[in-house]
Amino acid sequence: MKLYPTLSNSRPEFRTYPEKLNEHLENLGAPHLDSFNEMLSDGLANCTKYMTPVGCRTPAGEQIELRVESIQIARPQVPIIVIDVKNRLTYPAESRQLHTSYMGMCTVRVNWTVNGLKKAPIDVELGEVPIMLKSSACNLGSLKPEQMVKHGEHDTEWGGTFVIKGNERIIRMLLMSRRNYPIAVKRSTWKDRGANFSEIGVMVRTVREDETSHNNVLHFLNNGTAKLMFSQMKMMSYVPICLVLRCLVDYTDEQIYRNLVRGYEKDQYYVSCVQTMLRDVHGEGLHTHKDCKEYLGKIFRSKFPEIPDWKTDMDVTDFILNERILIHLNTHKEKFDMLVFMAQKLFQCAQGNYKIENVDSVMMQEVLLSGHLYQKFLVDRVDLWLQYAKKYLLRRLEAPDVLITPTLLTACLRSAGSVSHAMESFLATGNAPSRSGLGLMQNTGLVVMAENINRIRYMSHFRAVHRGSYFTTMRTTEARQLLPDAWGYICPVHTPDGAPCGLLNHLTVSCRISRIPDKGLVKKIPEYLIEMGMIPLESEIHDTNSKLFVVFLEGKLLGHIRQVDAEKIVNRLRTLKIDGYLPEMMEIAYIPYKA
Repeated sequence: MKLYPTLSNSRPEFRTYPEKLNEHLENLGAPHLDSFNEMLSDGLANCTKYMTPVGCRTPAGEQIELRVESIQIARPQVPIIVIDVKNRLTYPAESRQLHTSYMGMCTVRVNWTVNGLKKAPIDVELGEVPIMLKSSACNLGSLKPEQMVKHGEHDTEWGGTFVIKGNERIIRMLLMSRRNYPIAVKRSTWKDRGANFSEIGVMVRTVREDETSHNNVLHFLNNGTAKLMFSQMKMMSYVPICLVLRCLVDYTDEQIYRNLVRGYEKDQYYVSCVQTMLRDVHGEGLHTHKDCKEYLGKIFRSKFPEIPDWKTDMDVTDFILNERILIHLNTHKEKFDMLVFMAQKLFQCAQGNYKIENVDSVMMQEVLLSGHLYQKFLVDRVDLWLQYAKKYLLRRLEAPDVLITPTLLTACLRSAGSVSHAMESFLATGNAPSRSGLGLMQNTGLVVMAENINRIRYMSHFRAVHRGSYFTTMRTTEARQLLPDAWGYICPVHTPDGAPCGLLNHLTVSCRISRIPDKGLVKKIPEYLIEMGMIPLESEIHDTNSKLFVVFLEGKLLGHIRQVDAEKIVNRLRTLKIDGYLPEMMEIAYIPYKA
């Protein structure tokens, strides 16, 4: 007699699903997911706050200004025109099977004014944009492992990728220069930037809270002067540092002189250079704060076509100071203090009193995360879309007897196209063409295929950090090596052979990437420092006999600490951090003076 197995309607369970994802697997996608979620919660709101409005003058002489008020990204779902659907939400497994992209609708609200009178805002759909798997905008975001399996995913799926035309793509994490910190650099190519330019400069990568970044370099010239570099649409401009200082604050020459030489009164070379630079400004016939601002605005007006023609030359200067120079600082006084510090550091490096810093050192680097790069490119596309809308509007208004109405403006905004194709192409090809350069050294190779050849290979993509494909083309005699300060952060073993050797590294298992800190805790730091004995920048107390440490907080110069108090204050700060009164990831940098 043959025995047959009993058939049952219940499916046998081959394994039990865990209640939550494994901690180590969750950490793989954490940097990508955290940055994308930060973009959705705060990043896009910060971007619209700082986006430059688009202005134009109509043939009838009316002044129109368009400004993006908000950007919203919806969850992926079936289009409204499709009916008879039980569940409108779509999932990544369906996109993989259909060889489509997993995308959600992007909507913007545009505010507009006519001759300064505010009109009712207009909502416009800009098409669908790719959504990161398991992010807060993804339909898998809050699902447990057992629910993930029901929607065609692994129970161990940690997210962080995009589904583009059926394939999984991942945005590379890039190593960038440290934000908001002035680094003394020596580059031989800087000599070619103009007459008398030397190879020494102080470079700062200034990054605003909306992740917009610009590079400013204070160059040392062989004739004992200094010029500040800022860029506009990839074109670099150089302005004498004292002219910029005069534009920032309405100070007398004596006040600017005292600020520049404070603490370096005995350095005769530096003192004479400061006097020469101040004299050169007067040599151009610029004697007041207003003269300097009008002069700078008149020179650079043609380079900033986005500024409407009804703005004055002083408004152009204010735009440059606010949007191109040290943009991470809010007030002109803060920018003035920072430039004074950079000038002092530059001239001390030129004389050999301060050491040149190594940009390849991990302590001078940070990681540009995928969500932040996505945000930068998306906002750049929205800004370009608004420029196209302006052109369509002006073209429609050229016809006789055409009035500006909400219906006309809505038609022009919809005719300006969408951002859908550009965002999908960015993630499909890894190319990010832009007019501004997005503050990057490259615009290709930013996205790679998440190859799932085996699980370890797949995991490595999420811990990989790239120095940038730009560096593969640089001719240098220096070896690509990991310095001692990379210990514990960068794996010293896993790097590929060939051209990317030493440029493509991987984070260690214990390495974590910091998130945006609690703003409430950050605001308390200056109060704690003053209580502990820091001398504020505004204080008139100046002890010329004691050595002082300079105190920076997120690129803002706060004051000075005496050498005798430094170690005590540092230990107290570290105790407060452990106790939770300061941000968990706060870096306390303290390098004692040599005995």
